Amino acid sequence: MAKAPVLTPRADDFPRWYQDLINKAELADNGPVRGTMVIRPYGYGLWERMQAEMDARIKETGTQNAYFPLLIPQSYLTREADHVEGFAPELAVVTHGGGKELEEPAVVRPTSEMIVNDYFAKWVQSYRDLPLLINQWANVVRWELRPRLFLRTTEFLWQEGHTAHATQEDARDFAAHIHREVYEDFMVNVLAMDVVPGRKTVRERFAGAVNTLTLEGMMGDGKALQMATSHELGQNFAKAFNTSYLSKDGTRELVWQTSWGSTTRMIGALVMTHGDDHGLRVPPRLAQIQAVVLAVKGDEAVLAKVRELDDRLKAAGVRVQVDDRVDTPFGRRAVDWELKGVPVRIEIGPRDLENGTATLVRRIPGNKEPVSLDSLVGRLPAFLEEDQALLLEQARERRESRTCEVSTIEEAVEAAVAGGWARVPWATLGAEGEARLADHAVTVRCLVAEDGSVPEDEDAPGNVAIVARAY
Repeated sequence: MAKAPVLTPRADDFPRWYQDLINKAELADNGPVRGTMVIRPYGYGLWERMQAEMDARIKETGTQNAYFPLLIPQSYLTREADHVEGFAPELAVVTHGGGKELEEPAVVRPTSEMIVNDYFAKWVQSYRDLPLLINQWANVVRWELRPRLFLRTTEFLWQEGHTAHATQEDARDFAAHIHREVYEDFMVNVLAMDVVPGRKTVRERFAGAVNTLTLEGMMGDGKALQMATSHELGQNFAKAFNTSYLSKDGTRELVWQTSWGSTTRMIGALVMTHGDDHGLRVPPRLAQIQAVVLAVKGDEAVLAKVRELDDRLKAAGVRVQVDDRVDTPFGRRAVDWELKGVPVRIEIGPRDLENGTATLVRRIPGNKEPVSLDSLVGRLPAFLEEDQALLLEQARERRESRTCEVSTIEEAVEAAVAGGWARVPWATLGAEGEARLADHAVTVRCLVAEDGSVPEDEDAPGNVAIVARAY
């Protein structure tokens, strides 16, 4: 009898494949409260690498990290009407503490615009205090009705940036800089995701914002996933909290603001973008383990060579781990590392030692070859870069092959329902057509200019709507 596959094939049941992979690659488990999750060490290692890469880029903009409370007085949320209306269905509210009913209920933060602005109003006095650039790494709670690990959970981890500026132009430019130089750069060059940068429509933009910039990725089943967003908040929150400054001219002016965020959803995107029927495929620049050195058998000479190679690879700057668990069958260990998507496996057994080689297994292209032990360390960095580029190329080929140009709403719906994206002129679609798409669970993911850039205005001539079903 044929052996049952380790994972449900993607073509048979993509959602089941996703859940299988999350479980068997030991990324996460469901938490005890519906919609929550326990992120396991291997999954959290991916998040730590994402944090490190993102944090470095965020700090290069001059932004500093801070921390704000988890609990927000409920009255704060009433100060900006659009914002509270947008989040009201998702709020978790604490009404009792210390065995007593609270005088004022506290909201578990769904996002921190409200509490951040309360303190910005205290911290900003003069034009000399601007720009004020703050980021925090934290958890948030949004009561999720249809949870799915990493993609939609009641509690998730994220970074949220909040900034205050003297002028509208400064705020606009900073939101665009975060969108391009932090998020897009990270997703393309580290996650190897062929994201599409664009502008959200009024219907889809963040509650309380005047403009939302987004990055949309195509998953393995053709659906879209919003990867990160950067918002221009105008002066909406500044008016609500009287966040103002004394200008050089001695006049009192309201600040202009931005907020921007990315979440552990990116781990789910990593799975759905790069995973295959054998498991995860982690981009080498992201991987916390770029290479695993496996001892095939417990031979002392083999173990000695494995440890020597470990030292040499670490000295060469490769993130490496030794697997010398020879009491566990080799085949099982190989399958486990394949599931986890480690870019390179280096397998060494007695026969390899005799030949002066190791068996090199490259997870991303899926090939296997003997490589000289003497040349391996020198060649490995180039292999890792080749495989990083291959993942991005495959993601781009998928998006391009599954995106079609259409001219009607009906054609757009047909393309999205069939598991792809459609590009339709925004002038043809408009807000009325966008509402009709929603009847078919299809949304405008973003607007792009004719040349693929981010449009300055929603109604700029030549704007194109990217239309898809989405997670």
